[in-house]
Amino acid sequence: MHKAGFVNIVGNPNVGKSTLMNLLMGERISIATFKAQTTRHRIMGIINEPDAQIVFSDTPGVLKPNYKLQESMLAFSEGALQDADVLLYVTDNVEKPDKNAEFLTKVQQLSARGIDGKKIPVLLLINKIDLSNPKELEELVARWQEVLPLAEIFPISAKARFGVDHVLRRIKELLPDSPPYFDKDQWTDKPARFFVTEIIREKILLYYDKEVPYATEVMVESFKEGEHAIHIRAVIFVERESQKGIIIGHGGAALKKVSTEARKTLEKFFGKSIYLEVFVKVDKDWRQNEKRLETYGYKLD
Repeated sequence: MHKAGFVNIVGNPNVGKSTLMNLLMGERISIATFKAQTTRHRIMGIINEPDAQIVFSDTPGVLKPNYKLQESMLAFSEGALQDADVLLYVTDNVEKPDKNAEFLTKVQQLSARGIDGKKIPVLLLINKIDLSNPKELEELVARWQEVLPLAEIFPISAKARFGVDHVLRRIKELLPDSPPYFDKDQWTDKPARFFVTEIIREKILLYYDKEVPYATEVMVESFKEGEHAIHIRAVIFVERESQKGIIIGHGGAALKKVSTEARKTLEKFFGKSIYLEVFVKVDKDWRQNEKRLETYGYKLD
C-alpha cells in the first residue's frame, strides 16, 4: 500500500520553520535567515520513497497584517490549515503559548474537529531546546499540553539536528493511504526562477538593515540555461529612490557584494556556472498595490 499526504509547517515568525523544512527535505529548499518574515510564500518540498510521498509546505510566519503583502503572507499560512493531512505547529524555547491566539485557536479546532469531520493530527514541535535547561523545557511542555491537549509534542533542535528523525518517522506513520499527488521525480512545486529570486532576497536580508530588506522584491527577467552554465538577469525592486541608493551602495559596492554572494549560492544550488546580472528599480509602494503583488506571485483574496 502506498502512502501520501500534505504535511504543512506553520507557526509564528522566527521559530525555525524554514531551517526545519530544509532538514526534513535533506536539502536547501527554503531560505533561512535570523530575521523574521524571511519566508513570504508557501513553498512545497516533496520527498519520494518507493511506498510513500511526503509533500511538505513551508509557510510564512503568522502575523497581524499591516499592509497588503502581509495579508497575502497570512493567507498562505491559513491556507495551509485547510489541506493538511498532518500539521506541524512549530514554536521555540521562549515563545509563549498565547502569542497569536486567534491563529492558535484555529489549530486547536483542526486537532479537535478537523476538516469535514476528519481530525487532523497535530505535531507540536518545540524548537531550539539546545538553548533551554531540562526544568524550563518541562514547564514549557506542560503549558503547551494545556493549550493543545490533542497534539503530540516533540522537543527538537533543528539547528543541532536533534529529534527531527523521530518527527519524520512519526509523520510517515500518520500519512494516509493514497497514490502520489505528484510525479515521483518531482521535488518541489516551484520553478527554477523562483529559487533565483529567493536566493537573491536572502542575501538582501543578510546584508541590509532596518526596513530596506522588507521593502524589496526580486524578479527574474531572463533565465537562459545551457548544458554547463545559466545566464540570469534579475531586478531588485524597492519602494523609494533612497532605498535604491542604499541597495546599490557607494560606487555600486553593496550591490556587487549581494550579486557575488548570490551567484556563489546559485552555483551550488544548480550545480552549474552562473552568470548573473542584477539591476535595481523603484516600484513605488508595491507592498500595498494588489496588481503588483499579483505580478510578484502573491495570493490575494
